[in-house]
Amino acid sequence: MNQYVQAKNEDFEKAIEFFKKDIKSLRTGRANPAMLDNVYVEAYGAKALINTLANINVSDKASIVISPWDKNVLKDVEKGLLAAELGVSIVNEGDKLRVSMPPLTEENRKDLIKKLGQKMESVRIELRKVRDDVKTKLEAAFDAKELSEDDKFRFIKELDEETTKYNNQVKEIKDEKEKDVMTI
Repeated sequence: MNQYVQAKNEDFEKAIEFFKKDIKSLRTGRANPAMLDNVYVEAYGAKALINTLANINVSDKASIVISPWDKNVLKDVEKGLLAAELGVSIVNEGDKLRVSMPPLTEENRKDLIKKLGQKMESVRIELRKVRDDVKTKLEAAFDAKELSEDDKFRFIKELDEETTKYNNQVKEIKDEKEKDVMTI
């Protein structure tokens, strides 16, 4: 593999990792603490991630129990969950919150698949940006006579193969998540 593609491999990997993390927050048919990863709570005069304020456990396949370390922020955590609009029901049990996942309807599943497709497309755009950046550097190196024409075309072919590999990886991740969402 050429040095131009190798220099941007980390950017390709970052896009893939971001996609994996981003789709964890999408609901499937079962309770998953990762769906709360992007929930912010206004507590102590500042915004904080919910997992920095509370212990989060899955109690059964349809519910999550959130136990704040400081019971004084229980109401704040509840407000943060409501503001996140996760499509879940929240029950305040006095010292903890129980978040129940209603069963997904066919319409919910289709909406989630649509969101998944949008997230996949945004990652593909990021991959194309990285590809275009490498291609620009290859063109500049060719114009500066640092590369022969044969090397330029060989490197572009390697770049396209690498980009295709990452796009296929994104598609596999999306297909796996789609399968999880559609499983009843």
